[in-house]
Amino acid sequence: MRAPLLSGNGPLARVTPIVAFLVVAAVFAVGVIVGGALGALLLGILAVGVAVLIAATWHVLSPGQRAGRVLVLAILVAVAVSVLLAD
Repeated sequence: MRAPLLSGNGPLARVTPIVAFLVVAAVFAVGVIVGGALGALLLGILAVGVAVLIAATWHVLSPGQRAGRVLVLAILVAVAVSVLLAD
């Protein structure tokens, strides 16, 4: 069994994974549904959060995991740009 990526008492250590998933899914859905500048802003905030998490865990990720996370970040940024330009 693998060790946790980052052990500690940080602010995310107390958040259950299902709650984190539901919050991210809700913000993503609202961002896409609302559209325009506000939707793009919400998606941009998610992208910044993903980028911070990637940066914090980069040293413990394998190259395949890094590629997958960067791909998710790129898709999120592309969706944010398309939501902004669709208005």
